[in-house]
Amino acid sequence: MKEFSLDYLRCIKCDSKLELNVFKKKSEIEEGLLECSNCDALYPIIEKIPILWNDFSNYITNRRLLGARLVNSVSSQMKIFLKNSMNKNGKNIEDRTKLEERWTSIYQKSTRSRFYSTIRKSLRTLPNSKIVLEYGCSIGKMTSFLADSSQIVFGVDRSFSAIKVATREYKENLDYFVADSLSPIFGKTKFDLIVALNILDLVEPMDLLRQISAQIPRGFLLISDPYDNDRGKNSVKKPLDENTLRENLKNLKFKIIQNTKNPSSISWNLKLNPRTKLNYKVDLVVAKK
Repeated sequence: MKEFSLDYLRCIKCDSKLELNVFKKKSEIEEGLLECSNCDALYPIIEKIPILWNDFSNYITNRRLLGARLVNSVSSQMKIFLKNSMNKNGKNIEDRTKLEERWTSIYQKSTRSRFYSTIRKSLRTLPNSKIVLEYGCSIGKMTSFLADSSQIVFGVDRSFSAIKVATREYKENLDYFVADSLSPIFGKTKFDLIVALNILDLVEPMDLLRQISAQIPRGFLLISDPYDNDRGKNSVKKPLDENTLRENLKNLKFKIIQNTKNPSSISWNLKLNPRTKLNYKVDLVVAKK
């Protein structure tokens, strides 16, 4: 974690500023705790990655394999914190560690998809930004690209595995966080540009759009999705399609720009394994306030 990020982060539970308790530090904070003096909430920084989860115990319990691995690599102080967090909940919970690792590997093998070059082309037409946020940044391919033309860039994803890969490419103005996209980890911070690629079928879309709208009083939004809403028990409750997405953005005072007023079908190829590919047709919207 970069120290400058502390100026922007807020407690999820009470919106207070966070204080930094450092366990390990080199060029950046490698291990420590983000502490809220108002409500006593604690958010760990492990392997340079802050995990800003409303209930960290719940996060790590759903990733017990990850927790077991981390316990063997952290300091004695963090080891106590991790063990206490893992012991607070029951054991009969589905472990998401291998699933998140698998998708991290898939994204790493699929970076040459035409989809990413199309997104880069769209981003190049936008003005350079002071502060940028990417929701669902995964392994940080676009986040890192944005850092080359912006002053400060943040990436958010719920997968520790994906963020760990993203942090391998060090840039002084770029920082990543494990967090839910709907968690208010930045408080009332405003952004010049927000990017959200292919996550509208993973988080409640209208909740995300309202949050983004509040974070961009004046600026740009680049958002895309394949509208893969048939996910069984994991499906969002109120899905959007290409038309309702545009209607709702207009209702939130965004203007659709960059020839994205009409739905598009950008190829996004994901290599699931040597014999199988998943080919999405993704819709892209660029909007301005």
